[in-house]
Amino acid sequence: MTLAIKNQEMFASDESKIFSITVQAGTRKNGTCEKVDKVIIKAGETLAIVGPTGSGKSEFLSDIEQLAYGDTISGRKILINDASPDIKGFNPGLVAQLTQKTSFIMDCSVSRFLTLHAQSRKKHLPGLVEKVLEKANTLSGEPISARTNLQVLSGGQSRALMIADIAYISDCPVILIDEIENAGIDKLAALDILTDSNKPILISTHDPVLMLMVQKRLVMKNGGMNVIWNTCDHEIKYLKKLKQMDTHMMRTRQKLRNGEQVKGEIND
Repeated sequence: MTLAIKNQEMFASDESKIFSITVQAGTRKNGTCEKVDKVIIKAGETLAIVGPTGSGKSEFLSDIEQLAYGDTISGRKILINDASPDIKGFNPGLVAQLTQKTSFIMDCSVSRFLTLHAQSRKKHLPGLVEKVLEKANTLSGEPISARTNLQVLSGGQSRALMIADIAYISDCPVILIDEIENAGIDKLAALDILTDSNKPILISTHDPVLMLMVQKRLVMKNGGMNVIWNTCDHEIKYLKKLKQMDTHMMRTRQKLRNGEQVKGEIND
C-alpha cells in the first residue's frame, strides 16, 4: 500500500482521529538549525506561539497549514499522529485557519451562510445556527443579526462569527489562530469556546494573558523555534493579577467606546 493511500485512509475515514501534530525543526533565517528539535501538540492542548513581530510566528502557522515536509523556506516537517502525510493524500479540510484579516466575498445573510456551511458538513442539529450566532455575540461588542449581510460585518464581527463557526460547525481537527486578541473581541471567551472542541489549537499572540492561560508556549526568534516553556505554578499565580488588570482595561475600553466618561480611581 502506498503512503498516499495510507494517508487518505487516515484522514478520510475519521478526521476525529487526529491525536497529535509534531513539528520537526528546520532552519532559522540565517540558515542555522532551530534550537527546539520538535514540538508536539496533542488533541485538547493549546500552544501559544510568541515572539516579536517578524520572529516567524505566521510562517510557523503557515507550515502547519500546508503540512510542510521540507518543502518550505523553513525546511520544517509536519507529522500527523507520528506519520508523514503525503501531499497527494492530504485532505484539504484538515486545518481551520483564522488569519488577522477576516472578510467575506459571499453575498448572503449571516443565517444563510451558517446554514449552508452546516449543510456542507452534513450537520443538521436543531438550533445549531442559532447556537453559533449566540456564541459569536458573546465575543463581539456590536451584536450580529441573523439577517445582516456578511459583507457589511465589521472586522471584529467577522472574526467573532468565524471563531464560533470553527468551534461548532467546522469538522477540521486542527485549529490555527493568528492573533486572536485583534479586532476588539473578547479573547478569553473566544479561547474558552475553542478549547471546548478538544482539538489541537495553535494561537499566535502578543497578549501576556493568553500566553499564560495555555499549557505551553513556543518562543520564536530569528525565524526559528528558540525555546518552549510549560506554564509553571508561579506564572499561574501571576496570571491572576494580570487577569484583574486585563478585566479593568476591557471595562474601561467598553465605557469609552460607549461614549461614557471614566470616573473614580483605577482600582474601582
